[in-house]
Amino acid sequence: EVQLVESGGGLVQPGGSLRVSCAASGFTFSSYAMSWVRQAPGKGLEWVSGINSGGGRTSYADSVKGRFTISRNNAKNTLYLQMNSLKPEDTAVYYCAKSRSSYCSFEYDYWGQGTQVTVSS
Repeated sequence: EVQLVESGGGLVQPGGSLRVSCAASGFTFSSYAMSWVRQAPGKGLEWVSGINSGGGRTSYADSVKGRFTISRNNAKNTLYLQMNSLKPEDTAVYYCAKSRSSYCSFEYDYWGQGTQVTVSS
């Protein structure tokens, strides 16, 4: 059974940093690209960042470029999102999502349950 479990969310002040993680199980993690997708209150899903299976290729939404860093540890079956210089508009539930292939795409077959990130003073 495929499982994606996010953790690390919380309340942080504007300008602060936070790292969220996604622990994967039930599939060969190193064979699939992964992404982070977020949903702000009252809004639709927004793709944030993606990483290919080997970790050598990453991509970011313009809204987070230069502030967020996606990474993965295939030995630990874990995906990360380091978020720096956080803004109130980054407040959202952050989901990790498994791609159907080794390269980044917007086609996902599994999602985690999400972790709440709130940026507020």
